[in-house]
Amino acid sequence: MAEFGDFLRALGECGRYQKLLVLLLSLPLLFNPFQMVGQVFMVVEVPYHCDTSWIRAVGPNLTEEEQLNLTLPRGTDGQFEQCSMYSPVDWDLDSILAYGLNDTQKCSNGWVYPSGQPPSLLTEFDLVCDRAVLNDVSQSIYMAGLLVGAMFFGMLSDRIGRRPVLLICMFIQSVFGLGIAFVPHFYVFIAFRFVVATAVSGIMITVVSLGTEWVGVSYRPKAVLIAHTAFAIGQMTVAGLSYGIRNWRLLEIVGSAPMFSLFFFIWVLPESARWLVTKGRIEEAKKLLQKAAATNKRSLPPELLEQLKPEKEAKSGSFLDLFREKNQRKITLVMSCVWFADSIVYYGLSLSVTDFGLDIYLTQLAFGAVELPARLSCIFLLEWFGRKKVQGILLILSGLLCLILTGIPAEQALAITVLAVIGKMTSTAAFSTSYVYAAEVFPTVIR
Repeated sequence: MAEFGDFLRALGECGRYQKLLVLLLSLPLLFNPFQMVGQVFMVVEVPYHCDTSWIRAVGPNLTEEEQLNLTLPRGTDGQFEQCSMYSPVDWDLDSILAYGLNDTQKCSNGWVYPSGQPPSLLTEFDLVCDRAVLNDVSQSIYMAGLLVGAMFFGMLSDRIGRRPVLLICMFIQSVFGLGIAFVPHFYVFIAFRFVVATAVSGIMITVVSLGTEWVGVSYRPKAVLIAHTAFAIGQMTVAGLSYGIRNWRLLEIVGSAPMFSLFFFIWVLPESARWLVTKGRIEEAKKLLQKAAATNKRSLPPELLEQLKPEKEAKSGSFLDLFREKNQRKITLVMSCVWFADSIVYYGLSLSVTDFGLDIYLTQLAFGAVELPARLSCIFLLEWFGRKKVQGILLILSGLLCLILTGIPAEQALAITVLAVIGKMTSTAAFSTSYVYAAEVFPTVIR
């Protein structure tokens, strides 16, 4: 019985069909970066202070400066405190002017922000003072969504196929991404972001699976890495969108709605023929293989097609399969550590774009721009030096750059940003290498 690789060699391991498929799979990745880092640009810091309009009841003719001087304490730097105010009193204005106010409390009537400021997550949902932590909580819950999505959609793609899972995830990301723009409360925002994150993770997984399972073994790195260049382009697009659109709701609509344009995937996206064979759906696999061969201007000999048989003891993969055999268990544990290191550096830098001291939009543009050479260079590095060496060296470089960053004074913003951009480049390359590595070391049924 012929192996599946024999059919790929017969129809062309990376012909026109596979190239068009990789291009097709790249399209959803153009829109994923917005969901990952878009929130960073919706919570840009602005000046604010407690709402102390209570004093207007006894002093309606006070100027704004007089009101603030009477109702807000000053810090050691001479600036008004942002998160505390003098406790309201039942006095007349003359008594307040004569004796002043001494007791302080936390803001009880909300906050005041600069007038004319486009609505942001920070100003609309008061993500300041004690509530500022909600922004970080939201990002953490988004990451939890990526975890849940990886586990759930990864196993689901083995049971019902790569194609339906990708379509489902694209639909979920489109609907809930657009729905975020209309949420009435921040807790609803967090919930919708969690759902979007599960879909983003599902898209990343199925794109890699489909891309690698349709090409020959030697072309897998190219398929993955070329598809990932779309992610880099999407990162740069985020910089332009967030710079031009400061209203967070409008930004969310513009960043999420384009995914609806990919509805045509329903008619053109193929299933993985390799997955169909593992499930014993031979006739469907034959039709797809013949279509791919025709697109590549090849023909599959009838005698070769007759050798396409269901795999013996074909079964669905499960999470436990990662740990049943000693060698597979070792690979799983090692790759889990690698992915943890990839994620903590890559996402740590990506979500800290506002902390490096330079213009956040230019920094984001640079972050996206360096991802292109980072991903494309891996095509050659992996071929010349192998997966293991490249993965190890890139992880070490990323870690060293992060350690160096912690020792640079905050005043040296340019040096910090330059090192952060280099760190983003090495961590991106490490991440891309992990996708290739994982696709190659795990069998099809548990990939």
